Amino acid sequence: AIVERAALILGADIDAEGAREIARRSRGTPRIANRLLRRVRDVAEVEGDGRIDQQVARAGLELFGIDALGLDKVDRSILSALCERFGGGPVGLSTLAIAVSEPTETVEDVYEPYLIQQGLLMRTPRGRVATAAAWHHLGLVVPAAAHAPVDPSLFD
Repeated sequence: AIVERAALILGADIDAEGAREIARRSRGTPRIANRLLRRVRDVAEVEGDGRIDQQVARAGLELFGIDALGLDKVDRSILSALCERFGGGPVGLSTLAIAVSEPTETVEDVYEPYLIQQGLLMRTPRGRVATAAAWHHLGLVVPAAAHAPVDPSLFD
């Protein structure tokens, strides 16, 4: 509804499926949905007839590096660093932030909450750990250690 209303205000021609695709990749955040809508509208006007349907929305979002889960380049960079450079973790926040050239506050306050919410990242007392879902999302083979509990109890 937010995307459709914003499209009306912007004068963008969008159908329900195009609006749903943009909304699905907007992390449930209206500000992000509006930003993505403006970008997709521009693509639709330059490369098409100005109409935004599901295919145009997908193509525009892919052009800007927004994947099916709504992850952008930095989100994938964080997951990639965690999985490929650090074997899935645990990795300290400052080390992870340095690895992706982002301030620690930005990683912790902007990127981590959504990655945790999507089940791709876990915070543990020892550091950040990639879940099996993160490995799958990146198209990587999940190591056996990723299936093991992070902090097993003494009584397990």
